[in-house]
Amino acid sequence: MPRIVYVNGVYLPQEEAKVSVFDRAFLFGDAVYEVTAVLDGRLVDFEAHLARLDRSLGKIGLAPPIPHEGLREVHEELIAQNQIDEGIVYLQISRGSAERDFAYPDPPAPTIVAFTQSRPIVDNPLATTGVKVITIPDMRWRRRDIKSTSMLPQAMGKEAAKRQGAYEAWMVEDGFVTEGTSSSAFILDAKGVLRTQPLGHHILPGVTRRAILRLATSEGLALEERPFSVEEAYQAREAFMTAASAFVLPIVEIDGRAIGDGTPGPVARVFRAHYIAEAKASQ
Repeated sequence: MPRIVYVNGVYLPQEEAKVSVFDRAFLFGDAVYEVTAVLDGRLVDFEAHLARLDRSLGKIGLAPPIPHEGLREVHEELIAQNQIDEGIVYLQISRGSAERDFAYPDPPAPTIVAFTQSRPIVDNPLATTGVKVITIPDMRWRRRDIKSTSMLPQAMGKEAAKRQGAYEAWMVEDGFVTEGTSSSAFILDAKGVLRTQPLGHHILPGVTRRAILRLATSEGLALEERPFSVEEAYQAREAFMTAASAFVLPIVEIDGRAIGDGTPGPVARVFRAHYIAEAKASQ
């Protein structure tokens, strides 16, 4: 069955989907996006993703072209037409097509694209084995809180990780880990305190990150939104990453150094189980 995608109000086979070569997403990376997990055919944390989408659109001065109800309808229709039980829905909104000019077109004619990907999330084997991470310099721009499609540094980092046999790269600025190329970064430090970067222009406000902070509070775990260094990460009891497309994945190695005993830690496993149970219960 051909995959059905959404382009500017039309559902059509992916082979027939077309976007102008003059679209500003293509020419300037002038677009924002969201990735929402699908579990048992249902969207996970969708309202939080919509809220972050609105924030990103506002930061680049682009009014939402479709109300929330319409976006939900698009997502649910794509899930139904593609028979997605588990996976993700990708949504991208650009400023649209216009003659190439750095200045914004006035008025804009936004391009809206959405598609699905089927993938195992709950039974992801990496949740059992854990993943390896490398550290790299953070080369990105200064507004990383905007979920922009301008992601060449992240793609370069992900490729560097792949070449070194790792799953993810943690980006480092001034000696401190900011976040992963496509994930939020957590450690359980040597004192048993859960640590992650505080929100700001330097990191993306992760939706799954927010859920984990809430779960940590409910579990009574000591929590600090405070930067941690690469050396602190090496010495951590546990490390893990969070992302909408992976939920929670334990990290067992950073830069070739085993974290803890080199196996997925209990806190990461508990958070993953709780998040999945909560997502299923909310449907």
